[in-house]
Amino acid sequence: MPEEKQSTTEGLERRNHELSVLNATARELNRSVRLDEALEFTLSQVAELLELETGWIWLLDEPSGEPYLAATRSLPPGLAADPRRMDGSSYCYCLDTYRRGDLDGAANVNVLACSRLADLVGGTGGLRYHASIPLYAGPKKLGVMNLASPGWRSLSGEELRLLYTIGDLLAIAIERSRLFDRSAHLGMMEERNRLAREIHDTIAQTLSATALQLESAEALLEDSRPEAAREALGRALSLTRQNLEEARRSVQDLRATPLEGRPLAQALRVLVDRWEEESGMAARLKTVNGASPLPPRVEVALYRICQEALSNVARHARADRATVRLTVTPERALLSVEDDGVGFDPCRVPEGHYGITGMRERAASVGGTLEIESARGRGTTVRAGVPLKEG
Repeated sequence: MPEEKQSTTEGLERRNHELSVLNATARELNRSVRLDEALEFTLSQVAELLELETGWIWLLDEPSGEPYLAATRSLPPGLAADPRRMDGSSYCYCLDTYRRGDLDGAANVNVLACSRLADLVGGTGGLRYHASIPLYAGPKKLGVMNLASPGWRSLSGEELRLLYTIGDLLAIAIERSRLFDRSAHLGMMEERNRLAREIHDTIAQTLSATALQLESAEALLEDSRPEAAREALGRALSLTRQNLEEARRSVQDLRATPLEGRPLAQALRVLVDRWEEESGMAARLKTVNGASPLPPRVEVALYRICQEALSNVARHARADRATVRLTVTPERALLSVEDDGVGFDPCRVPEGHYGITGMRERAASVGGTLEIESARGRGTTVRAGVPLKEG
């Protein structure tokens, strides 16, 4: 029948639209690591999908568990003009129900009378009710997404299932964003620890040596030995200049974005060229599959390892040449820094020395390993390997 055919066609078109919106939502939530962007995009997609004008999302703070308003869309004037009404500390029926564990399952996502709108005479925009979609990450409570429209209608079973699917996608995005933030915070802590070790291993030691030279100069002056005192003062001045360069390098490392938006191979090229110019030594970079994309944390770790290895070559190796190699396969990323310098005994490096300890920690932070091959008079090779697939 024509009417049945038209109904079927409309149903298929509607279903196709729903799947299109769901696909767009999944792509965007999978791409974004910014929580505010993910929340606002989800509200806009749901509004388009179900023709609902207004929405807002409550999230539970970590670790306190207190609710806060994380995102809104087209709030009615009575709520938008009075922030106290959207304060997570005030009573909210849907939040209270959610935190008790009663707002669970599609059957319970019904039209709820909004306690925040109940005592408003005007400024509601015709809203009195909303639907609430709980957000979970497994058993962990994340928050609630509320959706409303003046011409409220009951939601069909398909619409409820669709909302729950979007809620699940949003919950994954929320958890990923929080993990990303925690990872960034951990990276900052690691960088602070690195700087503390570097200050101890370089700047503090050089300051101690400078102090000894100044004390020697003072004693020599008291013994009427001005020439010897002048030599001690010269050594102190040289150490001070060296210390200043170390401090500048540490500050520059902290302030700079390691790769400055470049792929790892390009960033290593810039690093090697700059090192060659500053150190006066010859250097070359060899890459295999260098254009292969790597996880950002892996790129930063390998870049920092190369940076520290080259710095050690300049300070300690007395080398003529350094060679950096980067090899990327689907399973592993390998970086090596080799020099033809005087070498050393890796077994006799003082415990806790930053040069090696810091590079090992960098590699371990991304699940990798670091090996050092060296012998006196035979140069040094530093090798870092990071697995790219779990196996």
